[in-house]
Amino acid sequence: MENFFNGKISKKDLESFEMIGDGKDGEIYKVAEDKVVKYFFKEETHQRELEAMKIGQNSAIMPRLYEFGDNYIVMEFVQGISLARHMKRHGHIDEEMTRKILFVLEEFKRIGFTRWDTEVRHMLMDENGEFKVIDHKRAFTSDSPVPTKLLKGMKKFGLTGDFLEHVKNLNPELHDAWKNHK
Repeated sequence: MENFFNGKISKKDLESFEMIGDGKDGEIYKVAEDKVVKYFFKEETHQRELEAMKIGQNSAIMPRLYEFGDNYIVMEFVQGISLARHMKRHGHIDEEMTRKILFVLEEFKRIGFTRWDTEVRHMLMDENGEFKVIDHKRAFTSDSPVPTKLLKGMKKFGLTGDFLEHVKNLNPELHDAWKNHK
């Protein structure tokens, strides 16, 4: 495994790379065609995300973990589009996509995450239409039985009803548990 960094990085170490994302927890830089580094502002956030990434490496929904240090994680670059952007562009969600979203939620449970919810902007669809999920810092800090963040994101695009109708066809029990959380 190629090492990009040795244990700890600074903002100066990242100057030569393209920043492709940023948020309140850190910044993402593309360091190779197929790899990104997530630089964290806080050690606690880094530790929580790293723990989730390590545990999830046996799942297809998790980006591959390549390297990590005190304040960074080098992981797979997911070439694709977020579920949020897909819904905004296309204005619909079909049953097959719903099936794949339900698979992601089931994988969260199988992996052992207590939070089996995610935001639509954190679900990235690759060129094969398969999802990978990023940003797992809360994987073990909440345990709602309803994917409220996911449903809230779908509501923003007016697609909660369509999604829940597909869930009803695919898994009536889940539908019954979720239907009042539109």
